[in-house]
Amino acid sequence: MSTLLSVEGVSKQFGGLRAVQSLTFEVHEGEILGLIGPNGAGKSTVFNLISGVFPPDDGRVVFRGADITGDPPHQVARHGLARTHQIVQPFMAMTVLENCTVGACFGPLNMHLARGRAAAREAAALVGLDDRLDMLASHLTIAGKKRLELARALSAQPALLLLDEVLAGLNPAEVERMISIIRAIRQRGVAILIVEHLMQAIMNLSDRIVVLESGRKLAEGLPVDIAGNAAVIEAYLGDPGLAEKLRSGHR
Repeated sequence: MSTLLSVEGVSKQFGGLRAVQSLTFEVHEGEILGLIGPNGAGKSTVFNLISGVFPPDDGRVVFRGADITGDPPHQVARHGLARTHQIVQPFMAMTVLENCTVGACFGPLNMHLARGRAAAREAAALVGLDDRLDMLASHLTIAGKKRLELARALSAQPALLLLDEVLAGLNPAEVERMISIIRAIRQRGVAILIVEHLMQAIMNLSDRIVVLESGRKLAEGLPVDIAGNAAVIEAYLGDPGLAEKLRSGHR
C-alpha cells in the first residue's frame, strides 16, 4: 500500500510546553488511521501541524510526495487535504449548499462555481443533508453541523480527510449514523486520519492506530495489538474500564 502522508520527526513547542516531540507516522492510500491518546497528548496539535495552522519547529510533513511543511491552510487544501474541527466552524449565515460550495471551490480541483455547486450537492447527499440545502447553518442541530463540516470538507474531493472528534456530543443513534458515513467515505477511496475518544468506534473503524502520550508516539499497530498493549492502558490511568473498552472495541 503506497504512502499518502508522511509525518517525519515533527516537533512543536509552545513556550515551555513541548506539545509534539519527534513524531513520525504514515497514512497509506485508502486507509483509516486512528490517532488516540489521553487529553493533552497533542492530537489536535498534530492536526494543526499537518493542515498548516502553524508550522512545526522541526521535522517535515510530506503529502503525495510534496513537502508541504509550513504551507498555509489554503495551500494545504489545494494539495488535496481537508479537515473538520473539534468545535464546528460552519459559516453560520450561509446555507448548507453555500457552505459546501465554498469547500468545493477552494479544493485541489479549483472548481468553478457551477461545478462547485454540483460537488456540494453530492457531498451533502452523502452525509444526509440533501433535504436541507437551503437551510442556514445556524439552524442545524449539533449533529447537523457536524455533518455539514464533513460535507464541506468532502466537497473539495480530497485524497485525505482529517476528522477531529466528529462523534463528540452525538447520541448513540447519531454516532451510528456518522460511523456509517465515515465508512462510505472510505469506500470512495478517501484516506482518513481520525482523532476520537470513543474507543469502541475508533477500534472498529481504524485499520491501524497511533497512540500519543505527552506529544510522543507511545505505540502503533493494529487495533487488536493496541487493545492489549500494557503501555497504552497505563497511559489512560484514571479510566479503569479502558482495558475492557479496548478489548470490546475490536471484537
